[in-house]
Amino acid sequence: MIQSFRDQMTVDDGFAYFDHAGVAPISAPAREAIVQWADDLSTYGVTHWQRWRTEIEKTRRLCAQLINARREEIALVHSTTEGINLVAEGYPWQKGDNVVLPKGEFPSNLYPWLLLERRGVEVRQVEMPDNVLDIDRLRNACDENTRIVSCSWVGFGHGYRVDLNELADAVHEKGALLFVDAIQGLGVFPLDVTQTPIDFLAADGHKWVLGPEGAGLFFTRQEHLETLQPMGIGWNSVTTSGDFQNECLNLRPTAARYEGGTFNVVGNTGFRASLELLVNHGIDNVSNAIHETTNNVIERLKQVGCTIQSVRDDKHWSGIVSFDVPGKDPFAVKEFATSRDVVVNARNGHVRVSPHAYTNETDIERLMEIVNNC
Repeated sequence: MIQSFRDQMTVDDGFAYFDHAGVAPISAPAREAIVQWADDLSTYGVTHWQRWRTEIEKTRRLCAQLINARREEIALVHSTTEGINLVAEGYPWQKGDNVVLPKGEFPSNLYPWLLLERRGVEVRQVEMPDNVLDIDRLRNACDENTRIVSCSWVGFGHGYRVDLNELADAVHEKGALLFVDAIQGLGVFPLDVTQTPIDFLAADGHKWVLGPEGAGLFFTRQEHLETLQPMGIGWNSVTTSGDFQNECLNLRPTAARYEGGTFNVVGNTGFRASLELLVNHGIDNVSNAIHETTNNVIERLKQVGCTIQSVRDDKHWSGIVSFDVPGKDPFAVKEFATSRDVVVNARNGHVRVSPHAYTNETDIERLMEIVNNC
């Protein structure tokens, strides 16, 4: 699995890349698709526009397939942030409503909610134990005025993966809706929204999906489509899209109503190619490879005295491994590693590594050289 996946990457052999939780290298199929698009557009201009518009729908279909949603429930967005704002700004808030989220979320899953305070919405940030997300604490913070609970599938710093089924049950028990920032889990773990009753989800494709920045997906259940006031309305939001003489505001009856203007065609073309790569390899196979690799990394780190911060039981592990090197500042470790072409990161006061399914033993050896010599 590792070698077959690595054959689909073009990362420089001189690099050992351990920052897929940051920005990942795009896959070879994504690069090829982007180059083909650029060659076509530079040579023929708009002549083949319909061909590339068809590629957009392939991307939507693959996004739906990845989480077992209906295509009508998928909007193609430019970022996770855009997807979060579709809910935060589009929900019909009333003064006195509240939104609940864990403390320590990535800023994009905090600031859009904080902005709602100007509309009289209370934002409840719930304290959590170190490196863990406690569902009971979120549940207990909800009351009859809680409208939405917003939470990351996988924590960006510590890598804790929340059980989405348990979380959805707890949120719905309180009469609220669940929004999931899925960017650190999408592409690593299987998700079936017909079995896991989340209400909204957003994720960009530039991390574990191995796509370019600026292309991602937003999911909303069909039943919530009329709940959210569409944001960023444009020519592409309506059923008569392309008929510029028809001024009837007849919104699309699908999540595509949120795609107001011109698509990021090049981004979605690359996104589509990387989605195909993941789907063809099988998300279960990708997940198993990442699990094996992260376990290997952890065992090696423990052998040299590093302290592992990430929770690693079967229910909550992820592709993110957070750890401490004895007596070393995490940012100093990151800088030392970067100077030797080993790409790691530092988050929440710890070193963070995030290998992918193509990470091999040579990469791990190079990481351990950094840890042993920094």
